[in-house]
Amino acid sequence: MAWMWLLLAGICEVVWAAGLKKWGVKPTTGGAFTIVVMILSFVLLDRAMRNLPLGTAYPIWTGIGAVGTAVLGIFYFGEPRDWPRLVCIAMVVCGIVGLKMLTPTAA
Repeated sequence: MAWMWLLLAGICEVVWAAGLKKWGVKPTTGGAFTIVVMILSFVLLDRAMRNLPLGTAYPIWTGIGAVGTAVLGIFYFGEPRDWPRLVCIAMVVCGIVGLKMLTPTAA
């Protein structure tokens, strides 16, 4: 279940980062939504870290957020999609997969 909490926390991180880009934290509905999802992301990360090592949970959480926001930026915000950028995103994905594979199954 800890991995599910971590995945959901990472997805929330992507959502709040996109909300920050789109609405900021201004006193609007969008700004309030961004703050709520930000808090939810931290709460879910807390849940995941109850059973996962810090050195696994935090980097994977930030990695999901980094890859997710980079991909969202490419497709939604029209950011560059050149090959060096895609290679860097792929390297982050490799790091996420590597940490997942190296974490003991008992966690």
